[in-house]
Amino acid sequence: MEDREIVDLFLCRDERAIGQAAEKYGNRLRTLAYGIVEDRQTAEECENDTYLEAWNAIPPHEPRDYLYAFLARITRHLALNCCRDRARLKRSAEICTLSDELEQCLPAPDDTACRMDDMELGGIINAFLAGLDGEKRNVFIRRYWYLDSVADISQRFALSQSKVKTLLFRCRKQLRKYLEQEGYHL
Repeated sequence: MEDREIVDLFLCRDERAIGQAAEKYGNRLRTLAYGIVEDRQTAEECENDTYLEAWNAIPPHEPRDYLYAFLARITRHLALNCCRDRARLKRSAEICTLSDELEQCLPAPDDTACRMDDMELGGIINAFLAGLDGEKRNVFIRRYWYLDSVADISQRFALSQSKVKTLLFRCRKQLRKYLEQEGYHL
């Protein structure tokens, strides 16, 4: 079933929408969640919670042309929240490390006015990523969206770990420079 048809089912409040979304994207969403939480049961819970969130969010939103991206964003946030909940009991160094790496490039919103710029900042980051060649963009996204380890990225793209680290360092440096050119002073 096409994404537009699935979204129409959500808009009509037809429960078949959940089944169709699960059939089409369930494995990908579970894999995304598993890559973050590293626990199959928690990944399945994130996937199921994604469908509930989508059920509640789709009537005001109509992601006809980007359903997977819409669902993946929800899944990612749910999985990160699970990690944060776990981190309250036991600190997770991996996510803290990733946050520290990007913290040096991205401005942190300190007040409501800064939060209003989130959409604009997202557009600028998307433009930056569009300007990167395919390999750099894929490595950057695998690291900072999917939270893959350097070793996993190295294996996936047949690159040495030092090359991946260097590529990520240079991309962060380029992102910082690009953001400063766009008026975001860090």
